[in-house]
Amino acid sequence: MALSVCLLLDERADRAVRALWQRLEDVGVGSLLTHTHGRHRPHLTLASLLDATPATLPVLRDRLAPCRDAASLTLRFDALGIFRRSRCWLVPEASRPLLDRQEQVAGIAASTDAMLHRNYAAGAWTPHLTLAPRLHLDRLPVVAGLAFDILPVDAALGPLVVVDTTTGDVHAV
Repeated sequence: MALSVCLLLDERADRAVRALWQRLEDVGVGSLLTHTHGRHRPHLTLASLLDATPATLPVLRDRLAPCRDAASLTLRFDALGIFRRSRCWLVPEASRPLLDRQEQVAGIAASTDAMLHRNYAAGAWTPHLTLAPRLHLDRLPVVAGLAFDILPVDAALGPLVVVDTTTGDVHAV
């Protein structure tokens, strides 16, 4: 089982990203709207745990409880990025409070019995909100055009949740 600790977006930003996902699907670009279990919500992943067990979830939620009431974060998505393996995403501003929150959450996640994915270790994280997880490069101009139609997107982040990435089940912290 794999678990991710994520910050969800406020309702307005959530609607904007979901509408963009739908526009991508409408032009034949697969988005998180239909990827894997099809239950994705717009989010920023702060930590990803590999090889988690059913016992990991309650421990993780309990250890994350002090983070639940942390001051909410606001940020702006204002650019488009792409990883080597064809994942296309919205780029948020990397504010000090966001980076601090990610390091705190990743440290807590790493203290469980599961392995923290190397891309979420302190100093290795690239903040991103996935649009198209398996983008063919010839479709990049289409994605860019649609994304730039809605950017910038301002978002209030929260709540903090734990997602079972196999099923899409979302668990409050």
